[in-house]
Formats: sequence, C-alpha cells, structure tokens
Amino acid sequence: MAQPLMPKATAVWLIDNTSLSFEQVADFCGLHRLEVQAIADGEVSGGIQGFDPVQNGQVSKEEIERCQGNPAARLKMSTSNLPKPAQRTKGPKYVPVAKRGDKPDAIAWMLKHHTELKDSQISKLVGTTKDTIAKVRDRTHWNSPQIQPRHPVLLGLCSQKDLDAAIEKSGGSLVPPESQLESINEVP
Repeated sequence: MAQPLMPKATAVWLIDNTSLSFEQVADFCGLHRLEVQAIADGEVSGGIQGFDPVQNGQVSKEEIERCQGNPAARLKMSTSNLPKPAQRTKGPKYVPVAKRGDKPDAIAWMLKHHTELKDSQISKLVGTTKDTIAKVRDRTHWNSPQIQPRHPVLLGLCSQKDLDAAIEKSGGSLVPPESQLESINEVP
C-alpha cells in the first residue's frame, strides 16, 4: 500500500484532529502502533507540525468519517486522476570502462549493416561522439586494425528496441539481408 507524504506529520494531524484508533492511523501511515501511541503521548512528535492529508488530497473527509464510525475499517488513499509524469532519461547512460573499448566495434557494425543511420542516431545509440564515428568510418581511429564490427545490442551498449526505433526512423529495414545474419549471430 502507498504511504502518505510525510507519514509522521500525517499521523500527528490524524491523532490531533480525528478519533481514529492507533491501529488505523498506524496502518494508514505505515508506522508501528506503538510509535503512533508514542506520538499521541508526545514522546516522539516533539516539534513535528501536523500535515493535513485531506487538504493535500491524500484521503477524503468522507473516508475519515467512515473509518471513525467503524474501528475495524482501514483508511484508503485517494486515487489521483492526474497523469503520471513521463520518465525521461537525462542523456547517455554510464558505460563501464570495460565496455568503452567496444564502442568502435559497435559503430563499425552500424556503419556496415545500417548505412541509412545518421551519425547523430549512432552517437545517441552508442553514447559516443560524431568525431569518433567519422574516425571509424575513415579508418583513422587509433585502434583501427583491431576494430571488428560487432552488434551493439550483444555488446550491451543499447537496447534492441532503441536500435529498431532508430532504424525505422531512418527508413531502413528491420530484417537484415541473408549476408548480415551470420555476423549478427556471431558471439563476440
């Protein structure tokens, strides 16, 4: 069950402003019954200002009244019909030092098998710079002799979903030709 915002302050308000039992307040706030009893006795809540859950939309006044009339009833959090905020990533994820050497291999694979991908798409998928992509393409990268095209998903540098979305966006085919299937299935 979801807990209210600031559970101890909410418990202080419920104890001061309602006739709910300690068990009901403890269950709603996610606290132990003895902790709620200590708050009611003033042993724990020294300096904690009560936080009104009704005013903040966490529980309705009717729900409190329903539970005050029935000591066996439990308070239920109000549900919000507001949309949840969308999860956004804040740029490229951290790539461990051990996998950083695999980036040129992934770039080479994308340049070989998906020529329709733009440098900006490759950069975003693998988490590298356009300069590195250009160096791998021109074979001027410092480690050019050891670069072998390897699938970026198998290397763990991007997800298959992200790769497919980038390929579709660039107008490429998700089904590789027969000649590419052998290199995709190769285990690094």
